[in-house]
Amino acid sequence: MTELNRVLSEIGISKVKLAKYLGVSRQMIYNYLELDSLSKWPQEKRLLLLKLLDIEDEGSLKSIKVTSEYLENFEMRLNQNVKDINSNMFNYKNLTKEEQELLNDTIFLIKEKFTEDKKKDTYYTFLYLYHVLQSLDNVPEIKYILGYLSKKTGFTNPNEFKFDENKQFILESIIYTAFNLYNNGGASRSRLEDSHNRFVQEIEQEKEEKLSRTQQLNTIRVQALKELGYTELNTHNATEVFNKIAEIESRKV
Repeated sequence: MTELNRVLSEIGISKVKLAKYLGVSRQMIYNYLELDSLSKWPQEKRLLLLKLLDIEDEGSLKSIKVTSEYLENFEMRLNQNVKDINSNMFNYKNLTKEEQELLNDTIFLIKEKFTEDKKKDTYYTFLYLYHVLQSLDNVPEIKYILGYLSKKTGFTNPNEFKFDENKQFILESIIYTAFNLYNNGGASRSRLEDSHNRFVQEIEQEKEEKLSRTQQLNTIRVQALKELGYTELNTHNATEVFNKIAEIESRKV
């Protein structure tokens, strides 16, 4: 790996560009480069790197001479692959450079996890993460929880507060206390049975309320269409129908 690091250093490729080329996160690049042999890399990533360097195996690293011609061909191979990857991703037009890098790193990390870890736990972990992301606007505490986890895993200074400092401080303290109970044997299933039952009941009640509200809105929508003489809701009558729905609801106040 000494030869590989030499070649990469002489070429001057950044970890960000190499990560994009290989389709992994920047952190994963550092992990790969700490291994003592290319043979320990995932096969797909190893082959991609060999292709980028235009060699057949790790033993050929010593023969690489980083000339202007080699650099030119290297850049062509690198840029073409990154271009192909980006063309299959998203339109980054309205995103800042930092936002683009974060989005890329997140996608590459998730893809890598799915590729290398085929356990069901991996799928459900990211399914739940997707649900969390969908709920960010409705549950403000989520971002405080994410902040706590970032601090707990060493990525963020524990005294850094990017959101409402008071609320974030309080929730982090509560989570810390809860994790201490969980990890130090201060809690058990039998002791928490009643608490979990209340948790389940509260969720079920919220679901019933949402279902009831949905059914109520459907009933009012049908009534509004009937009063206006329409058979369906469309782009042409939407404003009129919504105004009628609001009117019908106000009658019941």
